[in-house]
This record gives sequence, structure tokens and C-alpha cells, in this order.
Amino acid sequence: MTIPNMITIMRLLLVPAVVLAMLQARWDWAFAGFLVAGLSDGVDGFIARRYQLSSRLGAYLDPMADKLLLVSVFVVMGFAGELPLWLVVTMVSRDGLIICAVLLSSVMAHPVEMKPLLVSKMNTAVQIALAALVLGELAFSVHLDPLRPALILLSGVLTVASAAAYLVAWLRHMSGYGEGSQNGSSKTGT
Repeated sequence: MTIPNMITIMRLLLVPAVVLAMLQARWDWAFAGFLVAGLSDGVDGFIARRYQLSSRLGAYLDPMADKLLLVSVFVVMGFAGELPLWLVVTMVSRDGLIICAVLLSSVMAHPVEMKPLLVSKMNTAVQIALAALVLGELAFSVHLDPLRPALILLSGVLTVASAAAYLVAWLRHMSGYGEGSQNGSSKTGT
């Protein structure tokens, strides 16, 4: 197992620790765990690129660890009343729809490779900033009122835009099914 994969597994193991800290209102520990997870994500990516240690396992584990942490933090914050439930439901629904689309494509023998879109990267960056901001506010008992509502709104807009962009890309991919060469391969003009 490569060092980046071990770091990613450590990040996966941090998720229940961060969630437990949040459930116990230990916001300082939750914030610290969230920061460690974020830093470790950067470190494992740097090591994997710098020393050509990328692996197929890492390609699956890394985004799974990131998404699991972010979704878990958002869900707990939603139930704690720190984030609006509409935002949490929108975020979780978007991710669920993407997973369902990928699974359906595979079941239909027309698998789709999901590559992050620019709007999705922007969405993730805003969600990370929002989670860090809320955890930081709770950990240090500060209130950055103009910033939190702005990030909530921006996160909601980007989540919907990202879901729409993935839906369009998926529909284009699936509508290409059956076209192409005689062996049944498809052309996807995305």
C-alpha cells in the first residue's frame, strides 16, 4: 500500500472522530479534525503526484474520503441547526443523484466516467469554506454573520448548478448509446 493511500485511509478514519466531536459539541476538536483532514488531502495529493504514487485504489478512496467527510459534517450541522436543512438536503440529493446515474449507466452496460466539472470544483471549494467557517465560528465563539449567509446562498446555487451540469453531461452520454461502430461502442460528444 502506498503512502498516499495510507494517508487517505487515515482521513477516512477521521470522519467518525469529527462527527463524534460535533455530536458532543466539542467544536474545537471537530474543527481541528476537519483541518487535519484537509491538510492530509493536500499532502497525499502532492506525494502521489510528485513521486508518481498514484494508484487505482487511491483514485477511488480519495474522493470517497473527501465526500464522506463533507457530507457527514453538513448533515450533523444541519441537525444541529447550524446550516439550513434545505442546503443539506440539496447537497445530499445531488450526490445521491450522481451515484444513481453512475450505477444506472453501469447496469445499462454504458458506464460513464465522471470527471469533476469546473462548477463542481467551485461548489466543493465553497462547501469546504462554509464547513470550515461554521466549525471555526463554533470552536472560537465568533460570529462572521455577513459571510456565513453569503456562503450558504452561494453553496446552494452552486450545488444546483453542479447537479444540472452533471445531469446534462449524463443525458448526453446516455443519448449516445447505440451509436458508433458496429461493435456497439458509443460516441459521446460531450
